[in-house]
Amino acid sequence: MQSLDVGSITLIAGTGLAAGLVNAIAGGGSLISFPALVAAGLPAVTANITNTVALCPGYFGGAFAQHRDLEGQRSRVMMLLPTSLIGGVVGALLLLWTGEKAFDILVPFLLLFAVALLAFQNQLHALMMARKHGAHSETWSIVPVGIAAIYGGYFGAALGVILLAVLVVVIDDSLIRLNALKQLISLAVNVSAAVVFLFLGRIDWTITLVMAIAALVGGAIGGAIASRVPAKLLRWIVIVAGLGMSAVYFVRLFN
Repeated sequence: MQSLDVGSITLIAGTGLAAGLVNAIAGGGSLISFPALVAAGLPAVTANITNTVALCPGYFGGAFAQHRDLEGQRSRVMMLLPTSLIGGVVGALLLLWTGEKAFDILVPFLLLFAVALLAFQNQLHALMMARKHGAHSETWSIVPVGIAAIYGGYFGAALGVILLAVLVVVIDDSLIRLNALKQLISLAVNVSAAVVFLFLGRIDWTITLVMAIAALVGGAIGGAIASRVPAKLLRWIVIVAGLGMSAVYFVRLFN
């Protein structure tokens, strides 16, 4: 448990607010919050666990702000929610099973992967749309969503990018409605992983509480203004920051 002064509380709250807002608008909020927690002195696994739990309210805020776009998607929700919950649990258990050393090795690669997904998000969507021929059974979405959920339970950065790419391919609907579905699935993945961490993980509750409140506010704001904020600019700011963080972790890994 960290002892926080006013400056630390302000920094962590600001990080949580930014992460919640970015997640709701462009995705990639963990590229802001996770490195900040490590910089605050938390071990990598503890930082990842704390980050997952703390950002859950942010996902809730984003999903609630877009709940109207979920109207008429009940069958999809009922089909994909169990898969998302199970995948999040599996990913969380995998994180706890592999331990600190393995996660430290994987962190720079995971960060780089997340950054790459954000950087090529539009191209990925265009490619997926180009390969979308005729009608597909939405049932097939269970498999890729399940895999994405496992990744989200383990690390989570850029989970929204992966999910949206999958949903665009297998479901014929508008991006606005699919983005709302993505928000709900992301919430389910993070909540299920968080439940595992609550019982089995190492959580810094002081930091979690401060960041969770801030992320809830950021997620609600981001969900409400998602259509009016230049997501492209915001996404590239996160990409540049993520590349810098990935470089730092690669230097640490090989030194």
